[in-house]
Amino acid sequence: MAILYLLLAVLLIILLTTKLKVHPFLALFITSILYGLFAGMPYADIITSINDGFGGTLGKIGLIIVLGVIIGAFLENTGGAYAIAEKVLKVIGSKRVPTAMGVIGYIVSIPVFADSGFLLLNPLNKSLSKKAKISLSGTGIALGLGLMASHTMVPPTPGPIAAAGILGADLGLVIALGLPISIIALTASILFATKYAARTYIDPDFDGSLSENVVAKKDAPTALKASIPIVIPILLIVLRSLFNPDRLGYTNQFIDIIGFVGEPIIALLIGVFLCLLLPKKLNYDMLATSGWVGKAIKDCASIVLITGAGGIFGKILQNSGIAESLGNSLSALNIGIFLPFILAAAIKSAQGSSTVALITTASIMMPMMESLGFDSAMQKALVVIAIGSGSAVVSHANDSFFWVVTQMSGMNVKTGYRLFSLGSFVLGATGAIAVFFAHLILT
Repeated sequence: MAILYLLLAVLLIILLTTKLKVHPFLALFITSILYGLFAGMPYADIITSINDGFGGTLGKIGLIIVLGVIIGAFLENTGGAYAIAEKVLKVIGSKRVPTAMGVIGYIVSIPVFADSGFLLLNPLNKSLSKKAKISLSGTGIALGLGLMASHTMVPPTPGPIAAAGILGADLGLVIALGLPISIIALTASILFATKYAARTYIDPDFDGSLSENVVAKKDAPTALKASIPIVIPILLIVLRSLFNPDRLGYTNQFIDIIGFVGEPIIALLIGVFLCLLLPKKLNYDMLATSGWVGKAIKDCASIVLITGAGGIFGKILQNSGIAESLGNSLSALNIGIFLPFILAAAIKSAQGSSTVALITTASIMMPMMESLGFDSAMQKALVVIAIGSGSAVVSHANDSFFWVVTQMSGMNVKTGYRLFSLGSFVLGATGAIAVFFAHLILT
């Protein structure tokens, strides 16, 4: 019944947002409460889930969204994003923008969380799409799936590291196998974005932020200068990952400072300050309520609320116990290396978080590894990557990343399901097939 209620909940969200034109925040909030009631959750647990889901999600990415949107506003209004777009297009050509965004997203998301990476790269993605005169749907989906590919399958992102630790897999082997398998999945995702998603036209200037009179300025910063507010935060976050005291086994003042400035919120705040170097002449009205910053904050308020409501939906599902019941039902299936993939996919689809899906599935698989014949170092590493592939399937309304990608790319819920949710299935399924063949060849 829990699975039936989940399907009905998803259908209700689509009905409310597309047919009845209800704001996604209200649709998600109402549906979350209804699911909790029908699933038989205690009233106190429903309230706790609402508070934890909204607060926990926005505690992690709320400020990141706001700071990312402010950086985007400066890049767009000064013409910086346009300058970078012109430079990149000269190098890659206008027909290869989705491929470029997918590859850039893949690289960035190895050290940087997917949400942060999308928000940092979104201004560049919009400007490239506008300059190349192509639909934002293809480039937005390519970027989102590129970020997701490495986020779910390649350490040092937290989910794969945690799964490897639970299963006792060799981290170096997980990286060595995860890189080629995730690149195969990324290739399929880029093909999906260019051949299917790009057919749906979305104007890169859907929100009016890229109008020619804003971006095509003679006094726009150079591409190199404009890239600084994007590159520096990414480098700081990467350094924080490299100088992680848990990994190094020791700490000192330098490592503490790197850990502080490399925290995504601080790194993006530094990016905001670096944006002040972009205007030819800094006018403090730009920082006012009626200026660029004020407009950016107003524009992102809806995205923040929708993302928080998505967190409520995910937490309600998580606390309803649907992940455990799915895990117990599916663990009895005798389907070899596809078992960890299907388990992770079911748990991801049920509660929304890829990291939770990775950790939960690894915990379910751990006592069964020997009896299933997954006892060698190679097999353990492949199980981790199979779980990672499953944790991408499918991203939908209970996943905060779904709302970041769709809202920042001008997609309604129905289009988001058709393009990004289906794209996440292509990504994960391709990864699982690659793991299957690797298992045949290597074990």
